[in-house]
Amino acid sequence: MRQRKIAAMSQSAPPPILSVAPTRALVDETLRVRVDNLPPRAPVTLRCEHRSEDKDYWEAYGHYVSDAAGAVSVADDLSLGGTYCGREAMGLLWSMRPVPGSRTGLRLRKRNVRTPMLFTISVFAGHVDRDFDGRPPLARELVERWYAAPGVRRVEVEDRGVRGTLFIPSGPGPFPGLLDMWGGGGGLLEYRSALLASHGYVSLALEYFAPGELASTDLEFQYFETAFDLVRRHPAVLPDRVGIFGLSMGAMVAISLASESARVEPACCVCISGSHFFPRDQPLSQISQPNARNVGKIRLDDQQNLIWRDLGLPVSGDLSRKADVRRINCPLLLVNGQDDQNHPTVEYAEDIERMMRSAGKEHLLTRLEYPDTGHLIEPPYSPHFRATNFMWDSKKARVTLLWGGQTKAHSDAQEDSWHKILAFLQRHLYSAPRPKARM
Repeated sequence: MRQRKIAAMSQSAPPPILSVAPTRALVDETLRVRVDNLPPRAPVTLRCEHRSEDKDYWEAYGHYVSDAAGAVSVADDLSLGGTYCGREAMGLLWSMRPVPGSRTGLRLRKRNVRTPMLFTISVFAGHVDRDFDGRPPLARELVERWYAAPGVRRVEVEDRGVRGTLFIPSGPGPFPGLLDMWGGGGGLLEYRSALLASHGYVSLALEYFAPGELASTDLEFQYFETAFDLVRRHPAVLPDRVGIFGLSMGAMVAISLASESARVEPACCVCISGSHFFPRDQPLSQISQPNARNVGKIRLDDQQNLIWRDLGLPVSGDLSRKADVRRINCPLLLVNGQDDQNHPTVEYAEDIERMMRSAGKEHLLTRLEYPDTGHLIEPPYSPHFRATNFMWDSKKARVTLLWGGQTKAHSDAQEDSWHKILAFLQRHLYSAPRPKARM
């Protein structure tokens, strides 16, 4: 009845107006979504759709009822169902998931940061859960979400054996610098570095070397030392204000550089879902993935996703198998999820704190831990990936890894941790506040 009411009214009344602001923004900026000119107390569905660079379709949607004035505000009104519930201003983004019938194990990542992510936000009559393509929307808006703010420069790097991409903020500089490293999946991921540059940091997105590419573990370690030195020596960088930012294997490398390197003196380190387990006699590819000694500890969940968490348990007391974090002399921020099913990161953080306390350095350590949060803690409003495809190098096979987390809690953790990460970097790499970059 209410859906027919909308159709009948649309012939005589002004059509519904969908307002989205801003329509062009950085990915960590909030959206304001509102619909006006609806009938009072009418059920409607707001949907966000995205086509990825891999040509997969992602969606999120919420069910709303207009107020007495015929309006819906996503930030102020309750979603009664859909991919999220409750009062969630950014639910149309963080609750995105592949549309029904998609390939399994997908992960949404931006490869080309020189173009925006495009999202179509639509409003439909009634509470809809499927067959959106067969229904005409009442209104729709196209939204651009960018990782790189206007004026951010992208420079491909291949120097002294190091490969990656450098992002330089707009303006005269010089700026603080960051060495940005991702996990064991390999390849070159630029989107976080582009976003960090949008907040005023020269950031080098580092490409890892291939397994067996470098002849020794010492050469592997020197690769990261050289990468840090490239950032520090860049003319746009303040050489005494260079930090390290890492997730998963990248966080492990960051901790090892801060602990063990005689050449690297970071001003601070941000480590997400990381470890201090770093035996120097093993190639990096063997440290970051299961090997013959511990493969028996792998478990499967009821969806046959691989759980690697137990590979790191119990946490070793052998100092020769760990980076000696007692030697860290810079502020260290550890960001972990309490439902990490890939690594026992909370247990690692407890051991790091114990070791640093034994050296009188606990004042340098800040720990952020989030309930029902998994391993892949991304910039805010990114979808939650509980399990995704992953290439297991030693078996030359694609598997599905369980990363952990519950969507709502994980998404809250991504938003909260990002704000605290930026505050941490501001405090330790900048002496005075800087204007926030905006589109």
